[in-house]
Amino acid sequence: MTEAIIEITDLTKYYSQKCAVDHLNVTIHRGEVFGLLGPNGAGKSTTILMLLGLSEPSEGQAIVCGYHSTRQPIEVKRKVGYLPDNIGFYEERTGLENIVYTALINGVPKQEATERAERLLKQVGLEQAKDKKAGHYSRGMRQRLGLADVLIKDPEVIILDEPTLGIDPQGVQELLRIIRYLSKEKGITVLLSSHQLHQVQQICDRVGLFVEGRLLAEGDVQTLARKLFPDYKLTYYANVSNQPSDLIEKLQKVDGVFSVEEGESGQQLIIKTEVDLSARLAGFIVQSGASLHEFGLKEYGLDDIYHHYFEGGVSREVS
Repeated sequence: MTEAIIEITDLTKYYSQKCAVDHLNVTIHRGEVFGLLGPNGAGKSTTILMLLGLSEPSEGQAIVCGYHSTRQPIEVKRKVGYLPDNIGFYEERTGLENIVYTALINGVPKQEATERAERLLKQVGLEQAKDKKAGHYSRGMRQRLGLADVLIKDPEVIILDEPTLGIDPQGVQELLRIIRYLSKEKGITVLLSSHQLHQVQQICDRVGLFVEGRLLAEGDVQTLARKLFPDYKLTYYANVSNQPSDLIEKLQKVDGVFSVEEGESGQQLIIKTEVDLSARLAGFIVQSGASLHEFGLKEYGLDDIYHHYFEGGVSREVS
């Protein structure tokens, strides 16, 4: 069984009478990339502050790397690297000097600090800019410098709050590549807070939909689709020509097929099934004598899930 690295139980935070985080329960496993997805003001940043021991919960608890975040915040901070949405650096120091300084205040000896910083800056693609002053770095470069900064103390977990905000598309892809590498190759657990649906879907193993302080559903994209769409079916699109007149009737009799309809073009078949029948359906169409030009599966993405879930501006509880 995969080891739990973050365990959140009934975590709750009130500011006066307002509930910013409402009895949050979630477990995140070692080496996983978990996306906390929701609009601004949903309570994502408040949750992160409680995980780091920077804000005390009103109720509940968070255990991070085996340590209680409220009672043992120093131990948590030794294990966790945190990249806020607007990280600050010493502007007149170079990228290398900033990272070495962070290493030194974390107790790393000077020579080792320099060697480790050089290695990390190469890893995040800043080897050529290491001697450039941080004040002259672009937003994307600052975020990559921030990753090197949180990695210098060799954390088990990194928490990233809106890490791609304000970065150009190429910079976003480079940052996502680095995050994927850290998770899959280094075994680092990543908690990623964002409202960027497409980017979250590219990188996260699981996502949690977070709104008004509540985690309303969590899982991988397919699991969420099954939860959020009561009539969830696998939907295949087949573009065919020269089809026999009884093809639709015969497809409807295939075990596991829920429905078959003609698309607007008359040459497209829309086939809904309960289980994956892609190979069987494609073979059946070809064997019927029809010409199969294209065959594919429509998959729900986070855009579909998010907009379906919040359509009309009203969130809906999912069991």
